[in-house]
Amino acid sequence: MTAAEDEVDALRVLVVWYPDWPIAATGGVAEAAGSEAAGPGAAGPGAAGSEAARPLAVVEGGQVSACSAAAREAGVRRGQRVRLAHRLCPELRLRERDQEAETRRFEPVVAAVEAFTPRVEVLRPGLCAIQVKGPARYFGGEQALVSAIASALAGLGEDGAGPTGARVGVADGVFAGVLAARAGAMVPAGRTADFLAPYPVEVLDDEPLAGLLVRLGIATLGDFARLPAATVADRFGPTGLAAHRLARGLEARPPVTRAPGLDLAVEQLFDPPELLAEPLVFVARTLAERLHTALADAGLACRRVSVEVSCADGRTAARLWQHEGRLPASALAERVRWQLQAWQGSGFFGPESGGFTALRLVPDELVADHGRQLALWGQALAEDRVERAAARVQALLGYGGLCRVEPRGGRGPGEVLVRVPWGDHPPAAADRDAPWPGRFGHPAPAVVLPVPTPVAVLAADGAAVQVTGRAEVSAPPARLAWDGQAFAVTGWAGPWPAVERWWEPGASRRRARLQVALADGRALLLAVEGGTWAVEAAYA
Repeated sequence: MTAAEDEVDALRVLVVWYPDWPIAATGGVAEAAGSEAAGPGAAGPGAAGSEAARPLAVVEGGQVSACSAAAREAGVRRGQRVRLAHRLCPELRLRERDQEAETRRFEPVVAAVEAFTPRVEVLRPGLCAIQVKGPARYFGGEQALVSAIASALAGLGEDGAGPTGARVGVADGVFAGVLAARAGAMVPAGRTADFLAPYPVEVLDDEPLAGLLVRLGIATLGDFARLPAATVADRFGPTGLAAHRLARGLEARPPVTRAPGLDLAVEQLFDPPELLAEPLVFVARTLAERLHTALADAGLACRRVSVEVSCADGRTAARLWQHEGRLPASALAERVRWQLQAWQGSGFFGPESGGFTALRLVPDELVADHGRQLALWGQALAEDRVERAAARVQALLGYGGLCRVEPRGGRGPGEVLVRVPWGDHPPAAADRDAPWPGRFGHPAPAVVLPVPTPVAVLAADGAAVQVTGRAEVSAPPARLAWDGQAFAVTGWAGPWPAVERWWEPGASRRRARLQVALADGRALLLAVEGGTWAVEAAYA
């Protein structure tokens, strides 16, 4: 790595960070001053009062995504299962994560920072960054810029409706800038490596690499930065070399100058203009696929993607979202949806705009694509091709025209799987992994009837077989009267009772299932509810 490349990479970056942003965005309290002392870049003291002392957590997929200071004091941490979090803090209150609300509520913050420079990069809702060089010259230096931005952000919360508790930090590079914002610090130019040195290697957000470094006795970023770059490249490859550059206070990868005449932006025009954002969201998936294909053909990746829209009245808007080569097409399209809804929710695009006339995705700050480690037989590459092909088929058939089967919580064989449109989130892990008392186990039937078929289960004396309150059959099944025919029962097992929603008056449901083998070689799964039997599934 040459000194010239290091100088190019050492860009001064200002980062704005809101602690516990998912809590604030879902109607909770952003407790920026709860358990941590506010640094010199703090824009406000955070929420006060009895509400701030209540333990609160935002959950997603059965795990804690964010928690308040009061919850952290009780031992709740990000990534914990909800059951463990409740065990540690019985009074913990839960809210489902709403990423659309997070983006929508963060839009006024981005707009306030945008008053100082038009190029604001949204790393994620609650965290954004700008390059310091130009704005600092205009506003009289870095300290003056930090003070001005902190004052503007504090003004958002003066009426009680805006977010409070922002932290502002400045350092060389986005990675160090984020850590500086968390500490509320301004790191002097050229001293970023010293600032990063005490941090543990876990802050690199690469668990396999961090675990390996710790096992090798390299516990801090300072220890990692002191290793020769060539040795790191030989031992850890491109991923380790990028992390080594971060530990040294540099960008993960040096920027690549765009070749003259190379335009990788993708665009969709709308004639007549679209009045609603939903059609743009659908188009965004196809544009994201085209963008990724163009980048791959050029051997490049991008650090950011600019989402740009134009309206019939001439107004335009653009917002930078962090990419770093890690966002698949579905994730990029999801961020386009968040941004469009945030713009509409803030009133920026109303009926008077005349509708949307164009949607563009523009890659920003191109870097060389070093590729990624493939599986032994190239399965990862095949999965990428399948993903792109599926997106094209869905574009032809419509949103619900292409589905995949995902496991879901339930007790019956027809309830444990659900069809999910391609690109949508699967059912929550909490539903899949719940105990589900009375759930029918293995072996699973080969065919599940869409609508259970009525059947009569008879004993040897011709009486109808019933299941008692003690989950016992009134008599052994001997015959089956089904679809106008009679079949002899040669074997049976069960019954297996299932009681649902017993705690809700008028909504409780009691069922029992029975396996039977017929003389013609077939095996069936029967279910009885309210004294009526039905064929629910069949075994191969």
